[in-house]
Amino acid sequence: MRLPTLCLSLLLPHAPQRLAYCPIWNFMSSYGRQRGGTFQQPGHTGYPGDCIFVFDPEFATFCDEHARQLAATKDDPWLLGHFSDNEMPFPRDSLERYLKLPEGDAGRREAERWVKQRGVGAKPTDAEREAWRGHVADTYYRTVGAAIRKHDPNHLYLGSRFYGSEKTSHAVFAAAGKHLDVVSVNVYGVWTPSQDNFRLWSAWSGRPLLVTEWYAKGADSGMKNLSGAGWTVPTQRDRGAYYQNFALGLLETQVCVGWHWFKYMDNDPSDTKADPSNENSNKGIVTAGFEPWRELLAAMTELNRVVYPLVSYFDRRK
Repeated sequence: MRLPTLCLSLLLPHAPQRLAYCPIWNFMSSYGRQRGGTFQQPGHTGYPGDCIFVFDPEFATFCDEHARQLAATKDDPWLLGHFSDNEMPFPRDSLERYLKLPEGDAGRREAERWVKQRGVGAKPTDAEREAWRGHVADTYYRTVGAAIRKHDPNHLYLGSRFYGSEKTSHAVFAAAGKHLDVVSVNVYGVWTPSQDNFRLWSAWSGRPLLVTEWYAKGADSGMKNLSGAGWTVPTQRDRGAYYQNFALGLLETQVCVGWHWFKYMDNDPSDTKADPSNENSNKGIVTAGFEPWRELLAAMTELNRVVYPLVSYFDRRK
């Protein structure tokens, strides 16, 4: 059973053993459900034409109301920070997409105003497309950030977990860095983190990075492992080796301040309402019945216990 974010935030302070936690509040996707027009995509919410509703005049008011619930935990020392949304689209051709929205849509009106003000021609240049992407991102992070900091000035603003083509966009990272404390990024498709990418993302944003999704599935788990973006490896021992290799790469970047394995529990094959990306796959450190994957956990524990000496090692090597 998936508990709402607010419910988890209220329950965690009363757990017998406290854990650091980072709630995700879904500002844009919650507004979208209220507004209408969103739909389910594997792993995240879909928006018309991949255009988020950030220019709707009602969005800022919604954010302020939505953020009131953050006040309940604003003094909790175990709360690390807030994610505002998950994997929102910032496509390369965002400007053209906004200009194709229905007449009267607030996003289209803003794109038309922006194009006219800048004298953009019939075919935007790559620089103009990037500037627009930065404008969309800046408006989103500024609007949501103001609401978060108003109701909880004590904790970090961790962003919305970049996942797509925005990871090649200087403009989007720079816009995010103006408002975030830490930039969160989901990383798939590589066995070892790219040192160049991480240092570039940090330079573009002026912020440290938090890796918020990565994992491997074990073929020995008895699960189908057909969903999700993570690798499939032969055994739980291999999952542990992948964890250690990837985490060492993150530490080596010297700009990554933490990571979140995705996810705590395996997908539940009996959950008929699960997101399409979370069906029948061995992603967890425990099974759907809370049985631990011991070889994976042993490898995680071995590395996690020496994280700070490893940080010192990479600092000295630099």
